[in-house]
Order: sequence, then structure tokens, then C-alpha cells
Amino acid sequence: MKRFLTGFSLAAALCALGGVATLPAFAQGDNFPSRPIRLITLTTAGGSLDLAARTISRYLPDAFGQQVYVENKVGAGGNIGADAVAKAPPDGYTIGMVTISTHGINPTLYGAKMPFDAVKDFAPITQAANINNVVVLHPSIPAKNIQELIAYLKANPDKISFGSAGTGTSQHLAGEMFKMMSGTKMIHVPYKGAAQAIPDLLSGVIQLMFVSAPDVVSHIKSGSLRALAVTSRDRSPAFPDLATMAEQGLKDFDVVTWFGVVAPAGTPPAIVERYNTAIHKVLSMPDVKGRLADVGVDTVTNTSPAQFGDFIRKEIAKWQSIVKESGAKLE
Repeated sequence: MKRFLTGFSLAAALCALGGVATLPAFAQGDNFPSRPIRLITLTTAGGSLDLAARTISRYLPDAFGQQVYVENKVGAGGNIGADAVAKAPPDGYTIGMVTISTHGINPTLYGAKMPFDAVKDFAPITQAANINNVVVLHPSIPAKNIQELIAYLKANPDKISFGSAGTGTSQHLAGEMFKMMSGTKMIHVPYKGAAQAIPDLLSGVIQLMFVSAPDVVSHIKSGSLRALAVTSRDRSPAFPDLATMAEQGLKDFDVVTWFGVVAPAGTPPAIVERYNTAIHKVLSMPDVKGRLADVGVDTVTNTSPAQFGDFIRKEIAKWQSIVKESGAKLE
């Protein structure tokens, strides 16, 4: 799906950003960019990742003086879209969103079937956003917190089914982590995306999900689903009164769905730095932060390209052990 967005002149953008001196030096020719920029995202239109990508694309023209269009490339746990970024010319005209799946879980889950190297084939630009997963329960299950849920599961092994957006997703592996850390047994039911799983959760076909907050926030507020915890180490600004898993006895539990922006490996460092600066400016805008926070997306505005690269390597190592211990296999 393509959407063209009109930007302001480069001169006006430079003034808005405080002048030429505030921007990294131009490299590889002072005329970059001289044509539209492509931003590849990995999911269908309407989801959290697509929302983040389109929010960034709406304001990037202010800094670059060129149109930015979003292209949705979906499939293989995000690998199809990420592979398109990896194989694009490293000239700055293609950037893309990557996620905990493509640059955390998939390198182990897909193994030799990975079409790219998540470290070597990309130039990290910045981490862009975090989304907290929340533990949500169908009201028919009499548990009001995580310890009550653990007690119920131990008394009823394999009586509860938990759904996910698919095998090997962060939602699935969060459930597997919970089982391992709590010593409980549940049945995993994979779906082709959270949007397909949530109607079954609302009707009680499945009873539990470790799901991205934006997907269920309206159902939590309406009382159709009961929220028990957030899965991150720290509480979510979107749910400040909802305790973490760690606060409820699982002290090392920490699962955050994250998004970041990358370019193909070999993209000139000066161009990478320009994107880093511009994207941080977009995500620091109060209206952008507020709009994304309303749907459970927390923006990240302080990650350098080097720091994001280190973060990706740590995520791959972290999820390698979890994927192997859980026994997760490709469908």
C-alpha cells in the first residue's frame, strides 16, 4: 500500500530544526535526497507498526524536503519486508521498520531459512517505539491477578487455552516464558494475527492472551476482558495502575514488543545520522507522543545507531535461549 505525503521545503525544515548547524553534515552529495523516500513496514495497514510507520512518514518530509511513502510488505513473521530493506540499494532512499520478531526472535526460530543476517545486512538507525504486552483474561476465569491465575492453572492443568498472533511471536513466547517460570500448563492456540484471535478470546473459545496493548485497550476499558498485568519490567504509561509480572512474583519476566528503523547495510553514516536526528524529532513532538500513547505505544527518542545495533545483538541472544527452551517450531 502506498501513500504519498507532501513535505515542506528543505530550507523551511532547516529553519524549523534550528539551522544547518544542528544537522549532521551532508555526505555523499549535498543533494540527498533528490527524489521520494520509501519506508517499508512489515504488517498490514491499521496495526500498531503501520501506525508508527505512517506517523514517522507524515513528518519526515519536513526534515528532508521530499515525499515519503509507506509500502506494506507482509509475511513470514516480518521477514519478507525486512528482506526487501536488506536487499535495497544502500543509497538512503529505502528505510524500513523492523521488530522484535525480525531482529530478535526470527534468527533462531527460522535458523537456516532466514533470508538475511539481522546484524550484518542492516545499518541500524534508531529504536522507535515500545509496546507493552498485557495479560488479558476472559471474565469466566476466576482470577484477579497473576498469583490467582497461577493457582487456578495448577489446579486445572491444560484446561486453559492461550492464543497468540502466531507460533514464535512475542505473544506466544511470552506465554511459554510464563509457563516455564510459573510451573503451569496451558494449551497454545496460534492464529494468523492477533485480530483473528481476539474475537475468540471475547467469546471464551480461548481464555487468555499475552497481547499487545493497542489490540485490546478498548475491550479492557469496556470490561469485556480482564487485564491482570503488563509484561514489561516497568509499568506502562498507558496502564499506570496495572502491576507488572515482576511485581506479582515473576521477578525476571520482561517482554516488550519493540519497533525500530533501519537502512540497508552500507548506507552512508552521515545519512543514517540524519535519519536518526529527524526521527527523534518526530517522535518527540508532544502531539505524536500523545497520539501514540493513547493506543499503548511508547516512543523512544534517545537511541543512537550504535546503541540500537547493540540492542539488536542482545535481543537475538536473549530470544535464542527462550526459543530453544520453549521448543517453538515454525508452523
